[in-house]
Amino acid sequence: MNGLELKVPPPLVALVLALAMWAVSWLTFALEVDVSLRIAMAAAIGLVGLAFSTSGIAAFRQARTTLNPMKPEAASTLVTNGIYRFTRNPMYVGLLLVLVGWAAFLCAPWALVGPAVFVLYMNRFQIAPEERVLRSAFGEGYAAYQAKVRRWL
Repeated sequence: MNGLELKVPPPLVALVLALAMWAVSWLTFALEVDVSLRIAMAAAIGLVGLAFSTSGIAAFRQARTTLNPMKPEAASTLVTNGIYRFTRNPMYVGLLLVLVGWAAFLCAPWALVGPAVFVLYMNRFQIAPEERVLRSAFGEGYAAYQAKVRRWL
């Protein structure tokens, strides 16, 4: 780990960004959208996010490997089946979609900066360090998986 890698749990990153998005929505303009439509959009996007995250968790549990994103070195198995055929990071995609759903509920265009910051932060401070550990642990198997499956979608 170099000095630029932070160790903040991804759900905490998402929570802090969600709070910042809420603050931004109060400080900037919001679009006039019926509340029932806002709720429906947010719920639909959030449920898809929840499905991604839950699928990732289920695949890790089935493989009996660690769920702790703060300790990728504890991974005992390279999981490439199920949702992991479509994204290398379904739990992070799920958190991203929940943030996008939250932005849809807030209907404040500047709130969309939150999901963008989440992607940038996760790529640099969580995913890149994880990938280095997984490459070291699983070698060519992980390299082949990286070449075949996208980081996000």
